[in-house]
Amino acid sequence: METLIAAVILLGILIFVHELGHFLVAKRTGVKVEKFSLGFGTKILSKKIGETEYLLSAIPLGGYVKMIGEDPNEEVAEPERSFSNKSVWVRLSIVIAGPLFNILFAILMLSMVFMAGVRIPSDKALVGKIKEGYPAQKVGLRAGDAILQIDGVKVATWVEMADIIHEAPGRELNLQVKRGDQLFPITITPVPEVIKNLLGKEKNVGLIGIQPKMVTERYGPIKSVYFGFVKTWEITYITFWAIHKMIIGQISTKNLGGPILIVQKAGEFASEGFSAYVGFAAIISINLGILNLLPIPILDGGHILFFLMEIIFRKPLSLKIRERAQQVGLFMLITLMVFAFFNDFLMFFEQ
Repeated sequence: METLIAAVILLGILIFVHELGHFLVAKRTGVKVEKFSLGFGTKILSKKIGETEYLLSAIPLGGYVKMIGEDPNEEVAEPERSFSNKSVWVRLSIVIAGPLFNILFAILMLSMVFMAGVRIPSDKALVGKIKEGYPAQKVGLRAGDAILQIDGVKVATWVEMADIIHEAPGRELNLQVKRGDQLFPITITPVPEVIKNLLGKEKNVGLIGIQPKMVTERYGPIKSVYFGFVKTWEITYITFWAIHKMIIGQISTKNLGGPILIVQKAGEFASEGFSAYVGFAAIISINLGILNLLPIPILDGGHILFFLMEIIFRKPLSLKIRERAQQVGLFMLITLMVFAFFNDFLMFFEQ
């Protein structure tokens, strides 16, 4: 139940932020908004404020903003406030506002995480968790130990230490270890193991079964906002990169998750505390923004593509072409959702 509540709150906030982007820009540009709904299907609650009806609907997997004149053939009482009668630049700004608000929301959330304190691996050669059954446990290494030298070579950072160990599968290494105020030697032999990078490329390395020590870093407001921008850009770049690699077949599509995975992970991160949950919300918000920017008819990205073509050719695409494109887009979206659900079930039962 806690997992379900955490997921509903997460999805509800992200959907609200996305639709709020469309809503605010529509209002700002003089387009009449008839409905603002969280969810689809049967309405659970509704209240009309001014000219807009605000709804909470039964299916919490999306939402919508209903503007007058979205259908070019629709007859409206106030044509000057019709979406279709606005310039292509106004329509483009309304559509792009949804994904943009998701990205801005992610920046805000990640800035809060950096201010509250973020758990990151220490860049020093400090031992954190030790894996059972690996050489580090067998020779008596403990969490908090500092590795100063390997075979007489000084190591100042985790990366320097890891590089030497990775290059020595099956070879005996002599470590100088500091524990508190004590210095002592330890002899250890990394076990050979095959690891994969993000592209699925395998590499044989040596491992001793240690993880870096985690430390909490807190930053001031200005630095936190800066890091929020940087981290949002990094996640956005990695997401686009991963989509590209999936399309060309260099990353398995089994990594594609859907609502079930989001529900499961929302519960896990909520149990880890505020920073973990908010950080996860930021990642999903970025992914939601990027998903909606994909040039698939029926998504925001499809509408953006139509508007860009209208700008290039100086006239809108015919209604017939747009209707057929919407049908293709709906089929593509349903196929993608079914595939994501299938992956979710496979990952759930493989656990």
